[in-house]
Amino acid sequence: MWRRFRRDRVGVVSAFVVLFFFAVGLLAPVISWLYGKDPYTSYGLNEPGLLNEFGYPVKPNGGIDGEFWFGLEPFMGRDVLTQLVYGIRTSLLIALAVTVLATLTAILLGITAGYLGGRADFLISRFIDLLMAFPNQLFLVAFLPIVATLFVDPRQETPTTVRVVSVIVVLWMLGWMTLGRILRGATLALREREFVEAAKVSGASPWRIIRRELLPNVVSPILVQATYMLPNFVTTAAALSFLGVGLVEPTPDWGRMFAIGADVYRADLTYMFFPGVSLVIFVVAFNLLGDSVRDAFDPKTNR
Repeated sequence: MWRRFRRDRVGVVSAFVVLFFFAVGLLAPVISWLYGKDPYTSYGLNEPGLLNEFGYPVKPNGGIDGEFWFGLEPFMGRDVLTQLVYGIRTSLLIALAVTVLATLTAILLGITAGYLGGRADFLISRFIDLLMAFPNQLFLVAFLPIVATLFVDPRQETPTTVRVVSVIVVLWMLGWMTLGRILRGATLALREREFVEAAKVSGASPWRIIRRELLPNVVSPILVQATYMLPNFVTTAAALSFLGVGLVEPTPDWGRMFAIGADVYRADLTYMFFPGVSLVIFVVAFNLLGDSVRDAFDPKTNR
Protein backbone atom coordinates (compact mmCIF):
# COMPACT_ATOMS: atom_id res chain seq x y z
CA MET A 1 0.00 0.00 0.00
CA TRP A 2 2.78 2.41 0.92
CA ARG A 3 4.65 1.74 -2.33
CA ARG A 4 1.53 2.38 -4.40
CA PHE A 5 0.81 5.57 -2.48
CA ARG A 6 4.36 6.91 -2.96
CA ARG A 7 4.03 6.45 -6.73
CA ASP A 8 0.89 8.61 -6.73
CA ARG A 9 2.25 12.15 -7.12
CA VAL A 10 -1.13 13.77 -6.61
CA GLY A 11 -1.59 11.89 -3.36
CA VAL A 12 1.89 12.80 -2.09
CA VAL A 13 1.42 16.49 -2.90
CA SER A 14 -2.03 16.44 -1.29
CA ALA A 15 -0.56 14.83 1.84
CA PHE A 16 2.04 17.60 2.10
CA VAL A 17 -0.65 20.26 1.69
CA VAL A 18 -2.78 18.66 4.42
CA LEU A 19 0.24 18.38 6.73
CA PHE A 20 1.01 22.05 6.05
CA PHE A 21 -2.47 23.09 7.20
CA PHE A 22 -2.19 20.97 10.35
CA ALA A 23 1.25 22.46 11.04
CA VAL A 24 -0.15 25.98 10.64
CA GLY A 25 -2.96 25.21 13.06
CA LEU A 26 -0.65 23.54 15.57
CA LEU A 27 1.91 26.36 15.42
CA ALA A 28 -0.59 29.23 15.37
CA PRO A 29 0.72 30.77 18.64
CA VAL A 30 4.29 30.54 17.36
CA ILE A 31 3.34 32.15 14.04
CA SER A 32 1.50 34.92 15.90
CA TRP A 33 4.51 35.52 18.14
CA LEU A 34 6.97 35.67 15.22
CA TYR A 35 4.64 37.87 13.20
CA GLY A 36 4.10 40.24 16.11
CA LYS A 37 0.30 40.37 15.86
CA ASP A 38 -2.62 38.59 17.48
CA PRO A 39 -6.18 37.85 16.25
CA TYR A 40 -7.95 39.85 18.97
CA THR A 41 -6.37 43.32 18.97
CA SER A 42 -8.25 45.97 16.96
CA TYR A 43 -5.25 47.56 15.28
CA GLY A 44 -7.40 49.63 12.95
CA LEU A 45 -9.24 51.22 15.87
CA ASN A 46 -6.13 51.75 17.98
CA GLU A 47 -3.95 53.31 15.28
CA PRO A 48 -5.37 56.33 13.40
CA GLY A 49 -5.13 56.28 9.63
CA LEU A 50 -5.65 52.55 9.09
CA LEU A 51 -9.45 52.64 8.62
CA ASN A 52 -11.53 55.31 6.87
CA GLU A 53 -14.69 56.90 8.22
CA PHE A 54 -16.75 53.93 6.94
CA GLY A 55 -14.61 51.37 8.75
CA TYR A 56 -12.79 49.99 5.70
CA PRO A 57 -8.99 49.83 5.30
CA VAL A 58 -7.54 53.03 3.85
CA LYS A 59 -4.78 51.29 1.91
CA PRO A 60 -5.71 49.36 -1.26
CA ASN A 61 -6.34 45.60 -1.41
CA GLY A 62 -7.86 45.44 2.05
CA GLY A 63 -4.95 47.20 3.75
CA ILE A 64 -2.25 44.76 2.65
CA ASP A 65 1.23 46.15 3.31
CA GLY A 66 4.51 45.23 4.96
CA GLU A 67 2.96 45.43 8.43
CA PHE A 68 -0.32 43.62 7.77
CA TRP A 69 0.49 40.91 5.24
CA PHE A 70 -3.10 39.83 4.58
CA GLY A 71 -4.69 43.19 5.34
CA LEU A 72 -7.12 44.35 8.02
CA GLU A 73 -10.59 43.22 8.97
CA PRO A 74 -13.20 45.88 8.12
CA PHE A 75 -14.84 47.74 11.03
CA MET A 76 -12.86 46.05 13.82
CA GLY A 77 -9.44 46.49 12.23
CA ARG A 78 -8.03 43.14 13.36
CA ASP A 79 -5.17 41.43 11.54
CA VAL A 80 -6.44 39.02 8.86
CA LEU A 81 -3.40 36.73 8.84
CA THR A 82 -3.61 35.84 12.53
CA GLN A 83 -7.40 35.59 12.29
CA LEU A 84 -6.96 33.05 9.50
CA VAL A 85 -4.21 31.08 11.24
CA TYR A 86 -6.16 30.78 14.47
CA GLY A 87 -9.35 30.10 12.47
CA ILE A 88 -7.62 27.14 10.83
CA ARG A 89 -6.55 25.95 14.27
CA THR A 90 -10.12 26.13 15.61
CA SER A 91 -11.73 24.44 12.62
CA LEU A 92 -9.21 21.59 12.45
CA LEU A 93 -9.48 21.00 16.21
CA ILE A 94 -13.25 20.60 15.95
CA ALA A 95 -13.13 18.49 12.79
CA LEU A 96 -10.39 16.20 14.13
CA ALA A 97 -12.24 15.63 17.41
CA VAL A 98 -15.50 14.86 15.60
CA THR A 99 -13.76 12.53 13.13
CA VAL A 100 -12.10 10.52 15.93
CA LEU A 101 -15.35 10.23 17.92
CA ALA A 102 -17.43 9.36 14.86
CA THR A 103 -14.91 6.75 13.69
CA LEU A 104 -14.74 5.07 17.11
CA THR A 105 -18.54 5.02 17.35
CA ALA A 106 -18.88 3.56 13.86
CA ILE A 107 -16.28 0.89 14.64
CA LEU A 108 -17.98 -0.10 17.89
CA LEU A 109 -21.56 -0.22 16.60
CA GLY A 110 -20.98 -1.16 12.97
CA ILE A 111 -18.69 -4.13 13.58
CA THR A 112 -20.73 -5.27 16.57
CA ALA A 113 -23.95 -5.23 14.54
CA GLY A 114 -22.37 -7.10 11.64
CA TYR A 115 -20.74 -9.78 13.76
CA LEU A 116 -23.44 -10.47 16.35
CA GLY A 117 -26.38 -10.27 13.93
CA GLY A 118 -29.85 -11.11 15.18
CA ARG A 119 -31.52 -8.68 17.58
CA ALA A 120 -28.36 -6.62 18.10
CA ASP A 121 -28.02 -6.08 14.35
CA PHE A 122 -31.71 -5.21 14.04
CA LEU A 123 -31.66 -2.64 16.84
CA ILE A 124 -28.42 -0.96 15.76
CA SER A 125 -29.46 -0.90 12.09
CA ARG A 126 -32.84 0.66 12.92
CA PHE A 127 -31.09 3.22 15.13
CA ILE A 128 -28.81 4.14 12.24
CA ASP A 129 -31.79 4.41 9.88
CA LEU A 130 -33.55 6.67 12.39
CA LEU A 131 -30.59 9.05 12.67
CA MET A 132 -30.06 9.11 8.91
CA ALA A 133 -33.70 10.08 8.43
CA PHE A 134 -33.10 13.45 10.09
CA PRO A 135 -32.45 16.38 7.74
CA ASN A 136 -28.90 17.04 8.91
CA GLN A 137 -28.57 20.72 8.08
CA LEU A 138 -31.88 21.67 9.69
CA PHE A 139 -31.25 19.47 12.70
CA LEU A 140 -27.78 20.94 13.26
CA VAL A 141 -29.07 24.50 13.22
CA ALA A 142 -32.02 23.69 15.49
CA PHE A 143 -30.27 21.40 17.96
CA LEU A 144 -27.04 23.32 18.65
CA PRO A 145 -28.69 25.96 20.90
CA ILE A 146 -30.48 23.17 22.80
CA VAL A 147 -27.19 21.37 23.51
CA ALA A 148 -25.60 24.62 24.71
CA THR A 149 -28.43 25.19 27.20
CA LEU A 150 -27.63 21.82 28.79
CA PHE A 151 -24.34 23.30 30.01
CA VAL A 152 -25.16 27.00 30.54
CA ASP A 153 -28.18 28.93 31.76
CA PRO A 154 -29.87 30.52 28.68
CA ARG A 155 -29.79 33.89 30.46
CA GLN A 156 -25.98 33.79 30.64
CA GLU A 157 -23.40 34.27 27.91
CA THR A 158 -22.29 30.91 26.49
CA PRO A 159 -18.52 30.41 26.94
CA THR A 160 -16.45 29.53 23.90
CA THR A 161 -15.51 26.16 25.39
CA VAL A 162 -19.19 25.21 25.71
CA ARG A 163 -19.86 26.28 22.12
CA VAL A 164 -16.96 24.16 20.88
CA VAL A 165 -18.15 21.14 22.87
CA SER A 166 -21.71 21.65 21.60
CA VAL A 167 -20.56 21.74 17.97
CA ILE A 168 -18.46 18.60 18.48
CA VAL A 169 -21.30 16.72 20.17
CA VAL A 170 -23.90 17.57 17.55
CA LEU A 171 -21.62 16.82 14.58
CA TRP A 172 -20.58 13.56 16.21
CA MET A 173 -24.18 12.48 16.81
CA LEU A 174 -25.02 12.90 13.12
CA GLY A 175 -21.67 12.04 11.56
CA TRP A 176 -20.90 8.39 12.25
CA MET A 177 -23.77 6.54 10.55
CA THR A 178 -22.37 6.26 7.01
CA LEU A 179 -19.14 4.66 8.20
CA GLY A 180 -21.16 2.48 10.60
CA ARG A 181 -23.20 1.04 7.75
CA ILE A 182 -20.08 0.46 5.66
CA LEU A 183 -18.40 -1.43 8.50
CA ARG A 184 -21.54 -3.46 9.18
CA GLY A 185 -21.66 -4.59 5.56
CA ALA A 186 -17.96 -5.43 5.52
CA THR A 187 -18.28 -7.40 8.76
CA LEU A 188 -21.25 -9.38 7.43
CA ALA A 189 -19.04 -10.51 4.56
CA LEU A 190 -16.14 -11.39 6.88
CA ARG A 191 -17.89 -13.21 9.71
CA GLU A 192 -18.42 -16.38 7.64
CA ARG A 193 -14.78 -16.58 6.54
CA GLU A 194 -12.59 -19.47 7.61
CA PHE A 195 -10.30 -17.48 9.91
CA VAL A 196 -13.30 -16.23 11.91
CA GLU A 197 -14.71 -19.76 12.17
CA ALA A 198 -11.31 -20.99 13.30
CA ALA A 199 -11.20 -18.34 16.02
CA LYS A 200 -14.66 -19.42 17.22
CA VAL A 201 -13.63 -23.07 17.33
CA SER A 202 -10.52 -22.16 19.33
CA GLY A 203 -12.77 -20.64 22.00
CA ALA A 204 -12.03 -16.96 21.36
CA SER A 205 -14.55 -14.54 22.85
CA PRO A 206 -16.64 -12.31 20.57
CA TRP A 207 -14.68 -9.25 21.74
CA ARG A 208 -11.37 -10.93 20.89
CA ILE A 209 -12.65 -11.97 17.46
CA ILE A 210 -13.85 -8.43 16.75
CA ARG A 211 -10.58 -6.90 17.98
CA ARG A 212 -8.05 -9.37 16.56
CA GLU A 213 -9.75 -10.86 13.50
CA LEU A 214 -12.33 -8.44 12.11
CA LEU A 215 -10.97 -4.98 12.91
CA PRO A 216 -7.61 -5.43 11.08
CA ASN A 217 -9.53 -6.47 7.96
CA VAL A 218 -11.65 -3.31 7.82
CA VAL A 219 -8.81 -0.79 8.25
CA SER A 220 -9.04 0.17 4.58
CA PRO A 221 -12.64 1.48 4.60
CA ILE A 222 -12.02 3.16 7.97
CA LEU A 223 -9.04 5.16 6.72
CA VAL A 224 -10.62 6.01 3.38
CA GLN A 225 -13.90 7.14 4.91
CA ALA A 226 -12.11 9.14 7.61
CA THR A 227 -10.24 11.13 4.96
CA TYR A 228 -13.60 12.10 3.47
CA MET A 229 -15.26 12.80 6.81
CA LEU A 230 -12.74 15.30 8.17
CA PRO A 231 -12.99 17.95 5.40
CA ASN A 232 -16.76 17.50 5.46
CA PHE A 233 -16.78 18.30 9.18
CA VAL A 234 -14.56 21.33 8.55
CA THR A 235 -17.03 22.79 6.06
CA THR A 236 -20.03 21.90 8.23
CA ALA A 237 -18.53 23.59 11.29
CA ALA A 238 -17.72 26.64 9.16
CA ALA A 239 -21.29 26.70 7.84
CA LEU A 240 -22.68 26.64 11.38
CA SER A 241 -20.51 29.60 12.36
CA PHE A 242 -21.55 31.38 9.17
CA LEU A 243 -25.19 30.93 10.16
CA GLY A 244 -24.50 32.25 13.65
CA VAL A 245 -25.19 29.05 15.63
CA GLY A 246 -21.59 27.85 15.90
CA LEU A 247 -18.65 29.88 17.16
CA VAL A 248 -19.18 33.62 17.57
CA GLU A 249 -17.11 36.72 18.28
CA PRO A 250 -14.35 37.06 19.22
CA THR A 251 -13.27 33.45 18.54
CA PRO A 252 -11.31 33.22 15.25
CA ASP A 253 -13.03 30.80 12.92
CA TRP A 254 -13.22 30.10 9.20
CA GLY A 255 -17.01 30.30 9.13
CA ARG A 256 -17.10 33.58 11.06
CA MET A 257 -14.65 35.10 8.57
CA PHE A 258 -16.98 34.05 5.74
CA ALA A 259 -19.90 35.67 7.54
CA ILE A 260 -18.01 38.97 7.76
CA GLY A 261 -16.80 38.63 4.19
CA ALA A 262 -20.37 38.14 2.96
CA ASP A 263 -21.28 41.51 4.49
CA VAL A 264 -18.32 43.49 3.13
CA TYR A 265 -17.50 41.84 -0.20
CA ARG A 266 -18.91 44.74 -2.22
CA ALA A 267 -16.52 47.23 -0.64
CA ASP A 268 -13.64 44.91 0.36
CA LEU A 269 -13.44 41.75 -1.74
CA THR A 270 -9.90 41.06 -0.54
CA TYR A 271 -11.05 40.07 2.94
CA MET A 272 -12.96 37.06 1.54
CA PHE A 273 -10.07 36.00 -0.69
CA PHE A 274 -7.68 34.49 1.85
CA PRO A 275 -10.12 32.37 3.93
CA GLY A 276 -11.96 31.31 0.77
CA VAL A 277 -8.85 30.18 -1.11
CA SER A 278 -7.38 28.43 1.93
CA LEU A 279 -10.59 26.48 2.59
CA VAL A 280 -10.90 25.42 -1.05
CA ILE A 281 -7.26 24.27 -1.14
CA PHE A 282 -7.65 22.31 2.10
CA VAL A 283 -10.88 20.55 1.08
CA VAL A 284 -9.63 19.70 -2.42
CA ALA A 285 -6.29 18.42 -1.07
CA PHE A 286 -7.99 16.25 1.55
CA ASN A 287 -10.43 14.79 -0.98
CA LEU A 288 -7.58 14.01 -3.38
CA LEU A 289 -5.71 12.42 -0.48
CA GLY A 290 -8.76 10.28 0.23
CA ASP A 291 -8.86 9.13 -3.40
CA SER A 292 -5.16 8.28 -3.28
CA VAL A 293 -5.52 6.32 -0.04
CA ARG A 294 -8.44 4.39 -1.53
CA ASP A 295 -6.44 3.56 -4.67
CA ALA A 296 -3.40 2.56 -2.60
CA PHE A 297 -5.45 0.08 -0.59
CA ASP A 298 -6.95 -1.39 -3.75
CA PRO A 299 -4.61 -4.15 -4.99
CA LYS A 300 -6.18 -3.98 -8.46
CA THR A 301 -4.94 -0.40 -8.93
CA ASN A 302 -1.66 -0.09 -10.77
CA ARG A 303 0.09 3.28 -10.66
